Amino acid sequence: MKLAMKTGNRKQVVVISLLTAACLLGDSMLYIALPIHWAETGLDSLWQVGLLLSVNRIVRLPLNPLIAWVYQRLHIRAAMLIAVLLAIVTTAGYGLCYGFLAWLALRCLWGVAWSLLRMGAQFAILDVSDDDNRGYYMGTYNGLYRLGSLLGMLAGGVVADSWGLQSVALLFAGVTAAALPFLFRFVPKGNTNYQSADLSTAAAASPWRDRQVLWTMATGLYISMLYSGVFTSTVSYLVARQYAENVTLLGITIGAASIAGTLQALRWTWEPWLAPLIGRISDGRGNRSRFLGGTLVSAAVFFALIPVHMPLGVWILLLIGVQLTATALTTLSDTLAADRAAQSPPAKVAIVTLYTISIDTGAAIGPMFAYFMNSAAGMSVVYLGGALLLLAFAAKWLLPAKVEETARY
Repeated sequence: MKLAMKTGNRKQVVVISLLTAACLLGDSMLYIALPIHWAETGLDSLWQVGLLLSVNRIVRLPLNPLIAWVYQRLHIRAAMLIAVLLAIVTTAGYGLCYGFLAWLALRCLWGVAWSLLRMGAQFAILDVSDDDNRGYYMGTYNGLYRLGSLLGMLAGGVVADSWGLQSVALLFAGVTAAALPFLFRFVPKGNTNYQSADLSTAAAASPWRDRQVLWTMATGLYISMLYSGVFTSTVSYLVARQYAENVTLLGITIGAASIAGTLQALRWTWEPWLAPLIGRISDGRGNRSRFLGGTLVSAAVFFALIPVHMPLGVWILLLIGVQLTATALTTLSDTLAADRAAQSPPAKVAIVTLYTISIDTGAAIGPMFAYFMNSAAGMSVVYLGGALLLLAFAAKWLLPAKVEETARY
């Protein structure tokens, strides 16, 4: 009976992950297709492209508390149904709408959909997991939903070049719509444990006074800022600066942007199996914090070496190492946040909400911070400073348990 329940729980996590992947198709496609096909959409200039690709992140920051309020009043299935429907509408809209204002509205709607999907998945994992499998479920989710980004970028770019942006948008909207029956079949209405929790009361009562929760949020924010923000937005710039806009590797000439895109695609390729493995290793042994600390040390070494000039092949291996630590750190940080929420049921909604705001903030400020600091002090300072802060966070998570137990406000 217990085995059957665990199998059913895993199936639910897998279905939610793949639903999220289906919803991501349209959004991910835009990062490849819109900078090339923007004239087809009625846009006037490339600055509008940049704004449209970032506004969905910006609107999530003030909207996350509202999304938490929704989950206090709706079952998981109902809230995720709204998210999937919004994803279908926005993806189809990319093919049907014309002009900057219409696209701005679509991208803001997608920001709402993504917040609903992300929080819904976190609540679902909290409902079906325990300390022995929470990392595995979180890794499964993080790994599988990235398949939507991989397929959206690879297939979306090819189809857009062949048939146009409108065709690929409508195709992806149809794929997302086809996933709807799986939501009703495999995602139950869910628990209502968090429906009675008052967000403001819970936040005041527990998260802000819990040192471990605050450290978890700060760590998640910094990991998101450094990887989703700084690294992702500057890696192509670094290739061009340290080598050339077009480099020769194994006798093949490759553009800096192509190298950056391939590195991202590699991560999404290995995450479906590596992220669950990392989560499983961290489960049930009381060592998740130290696992995180050790990985932060490895990441610090990689980031400190990035500005060093070395043979291109060796440098590419170094960047692959950075991407491997990204998989591990994202899985471990997300799982630690879920651990804290599970340990504080009255503050479950508050912790999930505040953690979501933290990682969204990190991703939003990362690119701006990187290029501001590059202008002021140079990209080498950005990466060396990033490495030092990684070591500072590592020291916190590697502290002996007794030291942490004596820490009080």
